[in-house]
Amino acid sequence: MSNSSDQRNIVIIGGGIIGCTTAYFLTRHPSYDPSRHTITLLEASKIAGGASGKAGGLLALWAYPSNIVPLSYKLHAELAAEHGGEKRWDYRRIHCGQLSAKGRSIDTTNTENGKPASNDSSVSLKKRDQAAIGKLQAAGLPKDLNWFSPTSVQSYYEMGDPSTTAQVHPYKFTTSMATLASEAGAKILTNASATSLSTPDNTASSVTYTDTTTSTTHTLPASDIILAAGPWTQRLFPRAPISGLRAHSVTIRPSRPISAYALFTEIALPANFRPRTDTFLKAKRGHTKEVTPEIYARPNNEAYCCGEGDTLVPLPATTADVETDESRCQDIIDYVGSISDEMREGEVLVRQACYLPNVQASSGGPLVGETGVKGVLMAAGHTCWGIQNGPGTGKLMSEFVFEGGAKSARVGSLDPRKVL
Repeated sequence: MSNSSDQRNIVIIGGGIIGCTTAYFLTRHPSYDPSRHTITLLEASKIAGGASGKAGGLLALWAYPSNIVPLSYKLHAELAAEHGGEKRWDYRRIHCGQLSAKGRSIDTTNTENGKPASNDSSVSLKKRDQAAIGKLQAAGLPKDLNWFSPTSVQSYYEMGDPSTTAQVHPYKFTTSMATLASEAGAKILTNASATSLSTPDNTASSVTYTDTTTSTTHTLPASDIILAAGPWTQRLFPRAPISGLRAHSVTIRPSRPISAYALFTEIALPANFRPRTDTFLKAKRGHTKEVTPEIYARPNNEAYCCGEGDTLVPLPATTADVETDESRCQDIIDYVGSISDEMREGEVLVRQACYLPNVQASSGGPLVGETGVKGVLMAAGHTCWGIQNGPGTGKLMSEFVFEGGAKSARVGSLDPRKVL
């Protein structure tokens, strides 16, 4: 790559968490000089329009890959302290655990205002008596994790505490990174769909994009191109072994405030439970069916709940074209409602879907670093840990651009050239 003192035209493709944190850290790099360096981010629809705006936002020192996680987790805390992240993007430390439970039957044939109607087997336990509390504690639940049915919970295992686990609101965090980058000199272009890269002599030269609001085509000179388009990366760089996995989620306002926990659940459904789809189901002990939704409590009395992924619908043109299957969202609502009255009696706020980027290679991803084309870098394939590893990846990308390689972490195992 050229010397950092030269004129540079840096183009980032993708307005998710990786692209936005990359833009942020490029503007914070000691070598960045707005009089000689241009930074342009191209996003085909809107900032955080995909998984980066619809993810759970879990941060954990026990996440993967281990060579990026410690750096990124530390940067999350530093960014929150510097920019008021506690208020700006709901950064906070939380508990995390694995919860096993037996689901109760819910009448899913009747709904009103997004709330499943209850039947005689679902009894509200808004007032927890001592016997109920005793049952929860006997199952191993902490005293403040009291928003589950005592007749449902079987066991609880702690995976992380506030010293190792935290969270952010993904949409607020991603858009904040874009705003902060823009304020420092980066140019953020939305509705700008990158269509091709020009790399004569195997060297970055330019990026062509279409302004979808005017249907006009533009070409930007580019000394450095950073591919951060998640599952859409392959459309610009066909050799990239990255595919998209559709994931559905909902947000619920519980019927009463819930404590700060992120939970991975295993729910054994009763035989008479009738989900609208069967994609999430798998056999367990004969004919019993098990589902594994995740539940993340958020500030302001909100809970994020998600299910497993599917590959039934091909990756669409942009994040704006993602299809949401309402029945899959309702299944998630019914599953979490089968073990929690607070969820069952709560208000459904959002039903949504997105595509997670998965690396189809033995390395498992993500792919972070050089591509073998001079000036073209890749930062994609972060699966469900994109929000967690966004800051670390962004900082590393700024080092690749201005220093010719990663300095803050050893990421040789993530080298894209190993699988391209």
